[in-house]
Amino acid sequence: MTVVVWITEGTWPACVDAARAHAPAEAGIVLLHVSGQEIPGVAHGAFAGLLGRGHPERDPGTRVETLAEASARRLLYAAAGHLGRTCAQVERTGRVEREVVAAAEGATLLVLARDGDRSRLGPHSLGPATRFVVDHAPCQVLLVRPEPAPGTATIPPRPTGGSGVPRSVPGPRAGVTRPGSLRRVGTGADRPPPA
Repeated sequence: MTVVVWITEGTWPACVDAARAHAPAEAGIVLLHVSGQEIPGVAHGAFAGLLGRGHPERDPGTRVETLAEASARRLLYAAAGHLGRTCAQVERTGRVEREVVAAAEGATLLVLARDGDRSRLGPHSLGPATRFVVDHAPCQVLLVRPEPAPGTATIPPRPTGGSGVPRSVPGPRAGVTRPGSLRRVGTGADRPPPA
């Protein structure tokens, strides 16, 4: 059994705690950090476009990549210490959501945290990358909250139709049209002849 724990800034302690609580003692644990390429890419592009290509040693993108790698190593080291047991530490670079899904290939469980709006319950508590990972993970997913869950009073209100009537009206009955719905009106040619 392999458990992959996605380590991100700010939410990693909750993920490591969940792995400690739910991973069997014999499970192999992989701490995974993924650095995106967007910011270094912009820095490389700005340097190449604005400052020329004559002095690659001055490229700020290289410095940004070096800082990102050092930060990832520190984060993985802290997470491994918090875990308190033998684990592998994997650092990847690329499109974050795709790299996480690829790293979970062959794993039994992927542990990750909510990273969106955590002040209320609802779908916005997942950021775009996390939503992609949850939807595409090739294994079981354990989604944890980095802090206590907000109360049920934070659930968004029920959506309503155009007339204020809730959309979850029971199925249509003969001759009854729900507000906002369309009813097919025939030309008469499709009706059976009167008896």
